[in-house]
Amino acid sequence: MHCIGIDLAWGLKNPTGLAVLDEGGRLVHVSAVRTDDEIVAALEPFVTGPCVVAIDAPLLVTNETGNRRAERELNADFAKFQAGAHPTNQGKPEYTDGDTRGGRLGKRLRLDLDPRSGRDRRGIEVYPHAATVALFRLGRTLKYKNKPGRTVDGLRAELLVLMGHLEGVPELDLGPDWVALRSAVQTATRKSELRVVEDQVDAVVCAYVAWVAVRRPDEVTTYGNAAEGAIVTPTLPPDLKPGPPLAAVADPAQRAIQVYADGFAGTAAAAEQALALVTGLLDEAGINYLSVAGRAKTVASFAEKATREVDGVRLYADPLAEIGDTVGVRVITYVQSDVVAVAELLGDQVVVHDDRDLGSQTAREGRFGYSSRHLQIGLDAARAGEWPALVDRRVQVQVRTVLQHAWAEFEHDIRYKGTVPAEHASEFDRRFTLAAGLLELADQEFTAIRERLRTPSPAAAADDEDPDDPRIAPRELAAFLAGQYADAGWSRPDHYDWISGLLLELGVTSLVELGEVLRTADDAAIAGRMGYRYPPGAVRRLDDALLAGFGQRYVDLHGNADRRAALAARLAKLTSP
Repeated sequence: MHCIGIDLAWGLKNPTGLAVLDEGGRLVHVSAVRTDDEIVAALEPFVTGPCVVAIDAPLLVTNETGNRRAERELNADFAKFQAGAHPTNQGKPEYTDGDTRGGRLGKRLRLDLDPRSGRDRRGIEVYPHAATVALFRLGRTLKYKNKPGRTVDGLRAELLVLMGHLEGVPELDLGPDWVALRSAVQTATRKSELRVVEDQVDAVVCAYVAWVAVRRPDEVTTYGNAAEGAIVTPTLPPDLKPGPPLAAVADPAQRAIQVYADGFAGTAAAAEQALALVTGLLDEAGINYLSVAGRAKTVASFAEKATREVDGVRLYADPLAEIGDTVGVRVITYVQSDVVAVAELLGDQVVVHDDRDLGSQTAREGRFGYSSRHLQIGLDAARAGEWPALVDRRVQVQVRTVLQHAWAEFEHDIRYKGTVPAEHASEFDRRFTLAAGLLELADQEFTAIRERLRTPSPAAAADDEDPDDPRIAPRELAAFLAGQYADAGWSRPDHYDWISGLLLELGVTSLVELGEVLRTADDAAIAGRMGYRYPPGAVRRLDDALLAGFGQRYVDLHGNADRRAALAARLAKLTSP
C-alpha cells in the first residue's frame, strides 16, 4: 500500500506538493506540480492499487458560515499551540455549494472519502501544522510559511528545523530526493524558492500522517465526521504544553532549544564536514576500521536532553554550552588496538579538548560495562580554511570496537525504551554485565588472532581472483605486506585493492617486482622523516615507500589525482634537507 501526501494549493497559480511513501516508509516520489491533470498524472503509478491519500485541503464543506465541526473540535485542542485551522464554509468562493478542489481530486483518483471506512483506497483530509505539533512535540508551530515581517533567513531556519524532525523519524527512509530538497533550502535566496520546497516538505508530512493512520490507527484522532467533513491528525500528547514565542521565553532550556533550532542548518553542515574530516584522516593514515558515521543531533533530541532532570533538577544549566554531542562522529574498529590508533591519530592531527576512555574508567571501578573512547575535538588554525563549518565548534568522536558497539547499542535500546520491568532490573543488570565481560574476552582473543596472523605466511590461493587482471591480487598483496611490515597494523580490505591499481600504473605486476622496488627502501629513514605518531597501516607504509622511491612520478599517477596536494606535502617531508 502506498501512502500519498498532497499539499494542495488553493489555486492553480501556486505549486502543489506531492509525496509518496511505500510500505517500508521509503520516499519513492516527491515533486511540485500545479494543475489537477498534472497531479493525477504524477500519482497514477501509485494509485492503481491499495493507497491512502492524505490531502491538506477541505474535502467536504456543508456549512454556509463559520467553522465546520471538524475545525471547531481540532481548534479546541490545537489553537493554544498556534495550530488552529482557518474557517471553512460555503460563503467562500472556493467552496460555493460545497464543491472543493480536494473533493473533486478525490473523485478523480477514485477514493473513498470516509476516513473511517477502512477501505484499501481512501482519501483523508489532514492538517500539517497540527500534525507536526503532535508528531514532534512542538510547543508552537514552526514559522516556515511566508507572512509579512518574516525574512528569508527566518523562513529557511524554521523549514530546516521541520526537515530535521522528519529526518529523525526512524521509520522514514527519505533518500536522495530529500537531500536535494535540503540543499535547495540551504542555498535559497528568495522566498519563492523556499515556497516550492515547503510545499513538498508539507506533502511528506501528509504522507507520513497517512502512514501512521494505516499502521497505528490508535495513534490518530479524527475530528468531525464523514457527513460534514473530517480532519485526521496524530493524537495530541496529553502532557504537551504550549510554548511561548521566542521573545517571551524565560526558561533557559526552552530558549536554548529555539536558538539551537534556528541554527540547525549550520550544525548539519558542520556534521557533514566532521564526517569528511575524520574519514579522510583515517584513510590517509591507513588505519583499518569497519565504519565511520556522523550526524547532527536533531532538534527533538537536543530538546529532550536540554530538559532532562534528575530528582527534579535540570542536568544542564546552559544546554548550548554544556551539551557536547550536537555534532558527533562514530568510528567502529575491529580490535582494541585500532581504537588506540585512532585516538592517537586524532591527537596528532586536530585539537583534542577532552579524551575519556570510558572502558578504562569502568575497569578501574572493578566492573564490566560500557566501553568506548570519547574525544572532544576541534580545528587548529591551519585547517580552518578547509573546514569552515567546524570553526569554533567542538565535535564528539566516539571510537569503539564492533563488539563494544553491539553491546552499547543493544543496552541503550533496551534501557532507553524503558522495556525492563522493575522486578527484573537487577537480573538484567547482571546479564548485561556478564555479556560485557564475555565481549571483553572476545575482543582480547580477536586481537591475539590478528597479532598471530601478522607473521608471514604463504598466500592462500583465492578462488575468486580474475586470471585476466594484471594487478597483484589484493589477498596476495596483504600477505606480502604482513611480512614486509610485520609491525604495521592491518589496512582496510579495499585499500589493498586500491594500491594494487597504483602499482599497476607503475608497471609493478608481481610480488617479485614489488620486492625489487622495496629492496632499496630505507624503512627506518622513511619512518623518521614521516614522524609517525600513530601505528600506520601496511598500505600506508607501502604508500610512503613508493612515494620515496618514485617521487613526483608517483604523485602524478592518475589514481592519485584526488590527493596530489597531500602527497606533495608528504614528498616534501621525505626530500627536505
